[in-house]
Amino acid sequence: RWFGRLMILPCLQPLMTPPTRCGFRREQLNCCRISKMKHEFYTRVFYEDTDLAGIVYYANYLKFIERARSTMVREAGINQIGMKDDQGLFFVVRSVDATYLRPAKLDDELRVATKLQQLSGAKLLFEQDVFRTDELLFSSKITVVCMNIDGRVIRLPKEICARLAF
Repeated sequence: RWFGRLMILPCLQPLMTPPTRCGFRREQLNCCRISKMKHEFYTRVFYEDTDLAGIVYYANYLKFIERARSTMVREAGINQIGMKDDQGLFFVVRSVDATYLRPAKLDDELRVATKLQQLSGAKLLFEQDVFRTDELLFSSKITVVCMNIDGRVIRLPKEICARLAF
């Protein structure tokens, strides 16, 4: 179902259905888990997103992909606020590898394609691309880790792994 320009997936029902019901494909390979979980997030470029030249300011692509990742995690049934309050755990970005290919401009409709590539131990590896229709504008690889309130990187709890990959 579409709500505005954002597709509301069936997994947004109360108590969240398991990710398998959302149509995500999964597979396991060797010692780490490889996921083919995919997600699409739609947004529009507003005046506040642009610089003096009228193109998207480079740092705003990081905002677009963060919103897409957060939405993907929420739609997988993970409540990040509850995770922090109940378990003292949260996700942090460890590294960003970004390639800027073409500029987005004011009022462009953008599609952020997010794919969870790998889930192993405490680490999540995402590939995120930003498109204007089918034209690739920005490509990135993001490493996210799970951290406790003491600032230590820790293994992802099994229930979170289950919702994200298997």
